[in-house]
Amino acid sequence: MFRPARIFVLALAALAIAGAGFAQRATLTIESWRNDDLGIWQNTLIPAFNAHYPDIEVVFSPTAPTEYNAVLNSRLEAGSAGDLITCRPFDLSLDLFNQGYLASLNDLPGMENFSDVARSAWVTDDGSDVFCVPMASVIHGFIYNKDVFDEVGVDEPETYVEFLATLQAIADAGYAPLAMGTTDQWEAATMGYQNIGPNYWNGEEGRLGLIEGSIGYDEGGFVEAFEALAAWRPYLPDGYQAMSYPDAQNFFTLGLGAIFPAGSWEIGVFRPMVDFEMGAFKPPVPAGQDTCYISDHTDIALGMNADTANPEAARAFLEWMTTQEFAELYANALPGFFPLADHAVSLDDPLAQTFLDWRAECEPTIRSAYQILSRGTPNNENDLWNASAQVLNGTLTPEEAGEMVQRGLESWYPPQQDR
Repeated sequence: MFRPARIFVLALAALAIAGAGFAQRATLTIESWRNDDLGIWQNTLIPAFNAHYPDIEVVFSPTAPTEYNAVLNSRLEAGSAGDLITCRPFDLSLDLFNQGYLASLNDLPGMENFSDVARSAWVTDDGSDVFCVPMASVIHGFIYNKDVFDEVGVDEPETYVEFLATLQAIADAGYAPLAMGTTDQWEAATMGYQNIGPNYWNGEEGRLGLIEGSIGYDEGGFVEAFEALAAWRPYLPDGYQAMSYPDAQNFFTLGLGAIFPAGSWEIGVFRPMVDFEMGAFKPPVPAGQDTCYISDHTDIALGMNADTANPEAARAFLEWMTTQEFAELYANALPGFFPLADHAVSLDDPLAQTFLDWRAECEPTIRSAYQILSRGTPNNENDLWNASAQVLNGTLTPEEAGEMVQRGLESWYPPQQDR
């Protein structure tokens, strides 16, 4: 339920948008891979937009996720693509902009509502052009079974020392502390290394240092993050080396594992599957560290087809997407996918609100390998998957993992070769 004060604020925003007016009828088509979001667009988002712009018809036309890139590229080449293009993060969308398929949005009103971190997945390397309106991110942390925590008598840990003590107490009580496997590799990096790592490499400072070449994976916080990850090994389930990501999800939802190293996208997955109350805690900080960092990873955005026949209507829709109204509607329709604009929003799902509240407490960053660093061979992100899984499996030491990933990166990336 909206609070009365928020209704007033949103009403003022609605009047401001409606006041801009629209002089002619138009139909906009949105290209997207999110075919599971069709009902949200048809029943919630498009009607809300049409309350301001009744003369602009909007058609949400998704393609199956595995087919989206190829289908979109063929439509763009043929001149038959929709007016609005749902943007994947980083290089795939950057390539579309560089080929002239996406329009620059530098002068779009409302873009000032997005921070540099929020824009990072949809800007040129030199930061001179932004070409998609950021829609949502996912945040990393730990989802836990409150029944187990209550039974064992442990609280949410704040420091890494407390985290390890919590894991030990849960193990002593006969539960598997962490529900995660390594057979798929990606989760070891995405929900392991990239989850806890920003607290060791100081978020954007370390990530941008990798891009600039002032620091490497074989030193400082990047090795310390591998060391922190290695400490998980005694607390993973029996046979975790053969446990897949879906296996780990089932293990947690069945109440067999107490804590799931998570991305916030799990909220909507877990809700209908669990019969216990869930809580969440943010990545614990090293002892004595005052600043906390979270991986608030850019996930999805919307851009304008540079060849659209309806640029005025398309810009009106994109401008509406920069508002608090859109942010609140989208975040509540998809718990665990959080708006990237700097508006204050309130969520109906308490677990999603817990994740979102961390933004007020911690510094945001994104995963270290996603911007620029995974363009070469070997792929930096894939190397991190492999190294993180091997650290958890005990087949690489943290130092060896850092050296392996660093060697791969500096084999093709000039700024790392000049360190």
